Amino acid sequence: MKKVIFIILVLLTIKIQAQNHKWTLRACVDYAIENNISIKQSELDLKTSEYNKKDAVGNFLPSLNASASHSWNIGLGQDPVTFDAVTSTSKNLSGGISSSLDIYKGLQNINQLQRSKLEVLAAQYQLDDMKDNISLYVANAFLQILFNKEQYKVLSAQHEISTEELNRTKELVNAGSLPKGDLLEIQATLASQEQQLVDAQNAILLSKIQLAQLLLIKDYKNFDIVDTEYDVPNTFILAESPDVIVNKAKETRYNIKIAENNTKIADYNLKIAKGALQPSLSGSYSFGSNYFTSELYPSEDFETQISDNKSHNFSIRLNIPIFNGFSGRNNVKRSQVALDRSKYQLEQANLDLETNVYQAYNDTRGALKAYEAAQKTLSAREEAFNYSKERYNVGLLNAFDYNQSQSRFEQAQSDVVRTKYDYIFKLKVLEFYFGIPILDIN
Repeated sequence: MKKVIFIILVLLTIKIQAQNHKWTLRACVDYAIENNISIKQSELDLKTSEYNKKDAVGNFLPSLNASASHSWNIGLGQDPVTFDAVTSTSKNLSGGISSSLDIYKGLQNINQLQRSKLEVLAAQYQLDDMKDNISLYVANAFLQILFNKEQYKVLSAQHEISTEELNRTKELVNAGSLPKGDLLEIQATLASQEQQLVDAQNAILLSKIQLAQLLLIKDYKNFDIVDTEYDVPNTFILAESPDVIVNKAKETRYNIKIAENNTKIADYNLKIAKGALQPSLSGSYSFGSNYFTSELYPSEDFETQISDNKSHNFSIRLNIPIFNGFSGRNNVKRSQVALDRSKYQLEQANLDLETNVYQAYNDTRGALKAYEAAQKTLSAREEAFNYSKERYNVGLLNAFDYNQSQSRFEQAQSDVVRTKYDYIFKLKVLEFYFGIPILDIN
């Protein structure tokens, strides 16, 4: 019985700990990278490219094959040694080993090896680029939850103020110092704030679900993140010119590296296609022997026959392509078209990157200005609200005007929270192009 109680307590403790577990940004990013299906597929692509590279290395090695056969013949047959026709039941055992090697193949093997190396590099770039994109998506979803939580805190604080004002107004109305309309106005404001709190709670829940789905976590109910309040980071990035950021992005961003790599791969494909039009030279060697026995002819012992029937074969083969239905030359032309297309894609990737960096730079500067303006507005709205509160407390301001002042103050607080996290995320996108990791938020 004690053991059962102990096990139950342990299970309950584990369950409580699991429910209280809150995710940090780094934990979310690491988990997403480890479990994302697209990343797993990209890792398989990388493995495939590594196997292809091994195949390309194997093309330089000679092939080696062994063979053996044992046959029975009943009736008319042929003695494999004397080549005489025999009618009997006979047995034949043969075996051999052969090897061949490409001596010259239009440099195709060399070009295929170089291409396979580039394909491995391209697959690695693709994997790293996907990890960066997933990290960016996770950071955005993570910051959205923090924004919704801070928004809820702002609304809760205002709700507490309104509740206190409601209690005070009730006392003043009951004492005849304020008209009943002021009480009704406060009650209407409080009801509106309660609805806003419900909407804010739903926003928090939906943003948690969005991040949980991104992480492939199904336990939405117990999923939560660490309640960390991120300050606006100090950064040098806006002091850099957009051109400097573009040049840095071209060095660090994987989509440019992928486009450059694809151009090199297309160039090697062209060389391989041209190599197929050149003569090829290969050499081969084979060794074999056999053993024959028949009812009509006495046969020598096995070892003697195997020794006497040995054969060696050496050959060199030259293949000169003359006409193959235009397939070879058309492959060259298609490879040239693919190379030209990859060059255009590289050029377009550079243009897109330049456009995205300038857009991110302007968005970040605009977000910073919006945040600074929201802070100034909040300072002014707070002073105006405090002044209105003082006048309302001494009966120099009606409830409607007081609520209007409070609503503007609430909106100013919300704008600060919204512009703050909008600026943080856009700043991270700009730093992302500069090569600064997503996780460096503080």
